[in-house]
Amino acid sequence: MSSLNRRQLLTSTLGTAAALSLGSALPAAQPTPIRWKLITFTKFLQPLSYDQMADAVAELGFDGIEAPIRIKGHIEPENVADELPKFVAALKKRGLTIDILTSSINSVDSPNAEETLKVAKDLGIPRYRMNYYKYDLKKPVTRQLREAGAMLKDLVAMNEEIGIQAVYQNHSGSQYVGAPIWDIYHLVRQYDPQHIAMAFDIGHARVEGNTSWPIQWNLVQSHLGSVYIKDFTGNGGKPAWCSITQGELPDQFYKLLKESDYNGPISLHVEYLHGLKGDEMVAKNLAAMKRDIAYLKEKLS
Repeated sequence: MSSLNRRQLLTSTLGTAAALSLGSALPAAQPTPIRWKLITFTKFLQPLSYDQMADAVAELGFDGIEAPIRIKGHIEPENVADELPKFVAALKKRGLTIDILTSSINSVDSPNAEETLKVAKDLGIPRYRMNYYKYDLKKPVTRQLREAGAMLKDLVAMNEEIGIQAVYQNHSGSQYVGAPIWDIYHLVRQYDPQHIAMAFDIGHARVEGNTSWPIQWNLVQSHLGSVYIKDFTGNGGKPAWCSITQGELPDQFYKLLKESDYNGPISLHVEYLHGLKGDEMVAKNLAAMKRDIAYLKEKLS
């Protein structure tokens, strides 16, 4: 696609995004606080080319991205060596970086794990989000946690050799290792946080912790590698994900975040628009990102 056509498509997409932004008046993006890099998970922008995505994300005022480089992601694991340098170059032209590479990796035996991490390291990508470990609740949880710990030990050794950091995201749900956070932190805390750390997801932490999430936030401070922002309405284990402008995320979280020593990336996750495909998916997610990044910057100012 020619540069002119790319610009035309992007202009059209962003215009559609504005039109679909629920008619709200959105303030212009303000400069990011120096302390944090504000990035966004680009899962729903996959129909765009690398250049189109870089243009769109820069236009919205983000500092970088969290990019799914995994099975069915922007780049399939077997294509990382050829494609990831092109992606990074496209972002660099707009002053953007990949600050978190979201992967399918949770062991040294994951497909293309070592090659993916070496290429990422060579390109200046500092960390990757691991894939999850899951429980089979028909078996003893403690035994499965030991098995996950054995896989993690080997993975951390490879991270140290390559010089890259893994982050493990807490998720909500009865099958996820890390849903209560205590379990995965018990494994992660044994290692240098330069090699393995936590990706603290406040949305999932509130689903599982409800009023106890400040304990979990306190717990992970020694091994905090990234912070994920998402929100929901409802509870009872079945959250309805929504814009951070509409959900139940308490101001206390932003207060604790600003009072903490954390200075790594903050990743905004917009994962509440369902059943969309193609251009409509891209346009509506860009509109949601624009609204939510403005709100997030206000909360962090």
